[in-house]
Amino acid sequence: MNLVAKNLVAKSGKLFQAAAVLVVLLTASVAGVAADKKSAPAPRPAAPHPAARAAAPKASTSRPTTGHATTGHATTGTHSSTTTGRPGTMGTRPGAGRAGTGTAGKTGMGRTGTASGMGKSGGSMGKGGSTSVGKTTNRPAPGRQVSLKGGGTASIRPNGQIRSINRNGMHIDHGLNGSRRIESTHNGAHIVTTGRGSGYVQRPYVTRNGHAYVSRTVVINHVAYSHVYRSYGYGGHYYYGYRPAYYYGAGYYGWAYNPWPAPVYWGWGWGGAPWYGYYGGYFAPYPSYPSAAFWLTDYLLAASLQAAYQANAANAAANAAANSGGDNAAPQSDANAGGDAPAASSGAVTLTPEVKAAIAEEVKAQLAAEQAEAKQPAAPAGAGAGASSGGAQPTQASTDEVPPALDPARRTFVVDSDLAVTGDGQECQLTQGDVITRITDTPDSDNKVTVSVSSSKKADCAAGKQVGVTVDDLQEMHNHFQEQLDNGMKELAAKQGSGGLPKAPDTSTTASDVPPPPPDASAEKTLQDQQANADQVEAQVVKEAFSQGS
Repeated sequence: MNLVAKNLVAKSGKLFQAAAVLVVLLTASVAGVAADKKSAPAPRPAAPHPAARAAAPKASTSRPTTGHATTGHATTGTHSSTTTGRPGTMGTRPGAGRAGTGTAGKTGMGRTGTASGMGKSGGSMGKGGSTSVGKTTNRPAPGRQVSLKGGGTASIRPNGQIRSINRNGMHIDHGLNGSRRIESTHNGAHIVTTGRGSGYVQRPYVTRNGHAYVSRTVVINHVAYSHVYRSYGYGGHYYYGYRPAYYYGAGYYGWAYNPWPAPVYWGWGWGGAPWYGYYGGYFAPYPSYPSAAFWLTDYLLAASLQAAYQANAANAAANAAANSGGDNAAPQSDANAGGDAPAASSGAVTLTPEVKAAIAEEVKAQLAAEQAEAKQPAAPAGAGAGASSGGAQPTQASTDEVPPALDPARRTFVVDSDLAVTGDGQECQLTQGDVITRITDTPDSDNKVTVSVSSSKKADCAAGKQVGVTVDDLQEMHNHFQEQLDNGMKELAAKQGSGGLPKAPDTSTTASDVPPPPPDASAEKTLQDQQANADQVEAQVVKEAFSQGS
């Protein structure tokens, strides 16, 4: 037994030694493989497919612009739903939004068209940090398009009201409140009719210092006056910017820009005016004025609302006549065609102090701009003057120049005329005295930018709604703002030193280097002829369009 046991032990020891050797060999082999893998270069990732590269979101390269508002920031999110918020408070200190680079972050509605924010207003970010408002606000308005047998087209609203007509070089727009705008070009003159006996006739004027200028005879309630506008070429479109007829001295501009020694309590005398009672629920003047900028703000708002009241009364009368005109009258089936209800029925004042403060900032910016222009030396009389070839077309030197309406420093606009606009496929009305804020800078394929309604009257587009407005319409708002501001400065110069207003420095004026010509004596007749022609065209279109069952 002992011998057998010894043999077994000996054999077991040899087996154990063999197993140990095997384990050592296996361990070395594994280590070698790991070392080989560690020393080999890592493989490069496969290049993405071209389609995948195209689909990948790009980081935003838009730069935020400064504004007169509380600073807002774009945040990165994972969804693309639109969030509507409360407009941010507009102050006097410039603020800059921060560009967002997420795939769907939210942004405030403010001073940029891409990713910067302002206050607490809402909006949604599309891919790559750009705003999605342009895709939603400019969807076509509901209705149908009718091809006319005699050439041209007509756009019909779902309720049967004509929205617009294009025929034989004439364009006719109908507002939701029954207003009508007629536009055409004839014998080199651009003719725009905004009501019975109202509108303007624009003609080529002069070319000076590389810029083309046009003259515009404006007729309001049968009274004619003229202005000069400078031409701008930008993005394949032409715009016309108001040119002051004269400038004040630097001292008067500074007096109007800077705070007065003490607040001024001023009585406007509007208490018994029909327009003031009509818009009593929308507009209220400041109780006192710390500077001329706030006085001028109330002046130009009051002028706009007074003009709106007069235009509304004229439209109501014209619609009443049209509705009683038999077969030749265009149908007025819209509920608002007879005019808006008084704004007083809306209750509390809706033209908020924040919005008025933003307008006051625009007033100050324009005063500073005119003061800078006034310091520039005027060209010698007749220098560079002469009839501009084509007139309405800018010269090569002024092409691709951003018009004032797209200036990043210009964001707040006071609506100067009735305007039907569309937001997210829904149509609504803007009227004189409403206030909008531009929130995008680059026009879309329809030459529109997105704006937010800052303040509006009861029957108009709701405050906070985003709609598309053409750059042409924004430029006209800016022109009208400048014109009203010049009228206010003239009124203030006449009243300074009286009624509690502090005395101003020298208020004498110096003529612009491009003074306006006398009003065109034939302008009112031209507008009347266009009005009559439009009546005939519209009567024919109504018969034709509605005979097709549209």
